[in-house]
Amino acid sequence: MVKRVSLYNAVCPVARALDVIGDWWSLLIIRDAFNGTRRFTEFQTGLGIAKGMLATRLRVLTERGILETAPASDGSAYREYVLTEKGSNLFLVIVALRQWGEDYLYRKGEARSSLVETETGSPVPRLELRAKNGRSLDWNNTRVKEANDN
Repeated sequence: MVKRVSLYNAVCPVARALDVIGDWWSLLIIRDAFNGTRRFTEFQTGLGIAKGMLATRLRVLTERGILETAPASDGSAYREYVLTEKGSNLFLVIVALRQWGEDYLYRKGEARSSLVETETGSPVPRLELRAKNGRSLDWNNTRVKEANDN
């Protein structure tokens, strides 16, 4: 098995982000944390992930500041995993992945979960990248400015 290379010091922000959250288990753990999952056994049961794998992913996500442990909300001796501010700010990443999946991975009319506003039950609008002046942006009218570009 090839040893995983760390991208933690990469110049590219995408590479650094993937170093922290780039495997599917981590993203699914984060998704479930947004949906209210807090305890180890809840993550393990909901995801069907092996205990050792889950323990490793939760440890890494905690070490990297995505999750933190807190006393159980029910007053028991258990610890719970909660999203930090850094972790909570991954919400748009999860929504973008969800919307991409909705667009390309389901047949028309196929059953799937959906993201709705809590207050109204209305579907969440599509994410859009916009310029400072409000015009729509996509891959062909943006570019990466390298760190050494002037």
